[in-house]
Amino acid sequence: VPPQGGRKHPHQDFIQINTTNILFVCGGAFDGLEKVVEQRIGRRAIGFGAPNNKLEKRVVSETLKHLQPQDLLKYGFIPEFIGRLPIIVTLHHLDQQDIVRILTEPKNALVKQYQKFFNLDNVELVFEKGSLDAIAELALLRGTGARALKSIIEESLLNSMFEIPSRPEIKRCIISERSIRDALEPEFELTEDTEGPARAVGESA
Repeated sequence: VPPQGGRKHPHQDFIQINTTNILFVCGGAFDGLEKVVEQRIGRRAIGFGAPNNKLEKRVVSETLKHLQPQDLLKYGFIPEFIGRLPIIVTLHHLDQQDIVRILTEPKNALVKQYQKFFNLDNVELVFEKGSLDAIAELALLRGTGARALKSIIEESLLNSMFEIPSRPEIKRCIISERSIRDALEPEFELTEDTEGPARAVGESA
């Protein structure tokens, strides 16, 4: 590898690394790979007519269980690369429950990250239970799985993140199911000694 990283070129010095005890894990979406498997095993993943999205994903996952190295070769991988990956596994598509768990359970889950961010301004960020399900459904509709979660939350909280630092009377920001589904602004809850009502859900900043 190059000493300073970056691209290789013929006139550059390299550092040799012994890869004997290094585990390489490669992953990707590999769109259309299931069709290669279908051709080999003689099975159609999707029947005629309008496909059911949930059924389609489940059947594709079942088809990929039969993946063999020769399928990767036909898909376009070179034999030298395939030979260096002796173990091949496939993953199931994420469902709504999986997405909600990704939002909340990991140590650095997105919900925890945004709550910590709002806490810097002494504001409690509250995600109502229905809002998490709505975020998960929207992420699945976008077809990019967990990758869409950050953009969905960012879109919902963008105006609030700019408004809250200049409004010290705000003590709580509440994300409801309705605010996610109808693309409305979150609801603010103000301190008790502040005169005037908090902004209602759906009102612009």
